[in-house]
Amino acid sequence: MSGTQRPSIRDLRGSHVAVVGASGALGSRLVELLHERGATVTVVGRDEQRLWPLARGGAVVVGDLSDSSLGDRLVSVVEEHFGGRLDGLVNAAGVVAFGPVSELPDDVAEQLALTNLVGPLCLLRRVVPLLQRSSGFVAQITGVVAEQAFPGMAAYGASKAGLAAASSSLARELRRDGVDVIDLRPPHTETGLAERALSGTAPTMPTGLDPDHVAARMVQAIVDRERVVGPAEFAPAPVAAGQ
Repeated sequence: MSGTQRPSIRDLRGSHVAVVGASGALGSRLVELLHERGATVTVVGRDEQRLWPLARGGAVVVGDLSDSSLGDRLVSVVEEHFGGRLDGLVNAAGVVAFGPVSELPDDVAEQLALTNLVGPLCLLRRVVPLLQRSSGFVAQITGVVAEQAFPGMAAYGASKAGLAAASSSLARELRRDGVDVIDLRPPHTETGLAERALSGTAPTMPTGLDPDHVAARMVQAIVDRERVVGPAEFAPAPVAAGQ
């Protein structure tokens, strides 16, 4: 598609998309919505038992972003089962921790950086050549913390802000190849991630967004070829009076 005008929307029918973090609350919903749009989905995650029912014609890759071999294994599966065709990569994986920097364990800081930033970069290095061939897309969930600072989330916010910066640079690098890079920044969403923190206790937060709504907005962003979807853009549409 390089040198030609991009279509205004992306048709996912017949495409092959890999979803990392597919066994999670948002990841599993994204997989189902991509299936509904006509895509074949290769699912990547840690919970093999949950992955297989989600695949439905796609392949399964068991692992997480802290494993430097994940990208190589994903590329091998794509080459073996799909002739090297990959039209999209969705990164819906991530970990969180809470607490002031002065109380943050070193190993937790390292795990946050590895899973939320270094791992995704290593994965992208392996799969970007496939996406360049297909003029595909990358969609990464960075979240509201990528642009807003919150107390007790310095390391988590830094890892996600770093991923957002990487997405911005990657978008420029791949523009001539027709590859969309989409930075998804939803506000707090009821995925249960805060209850699975690596360390610390989540602060009191208002009820988060419905993950079904958030996942649907993310897939729409892929179809509409958006670049950055900020927190306010995930707000549900107001209900008209009388409805």
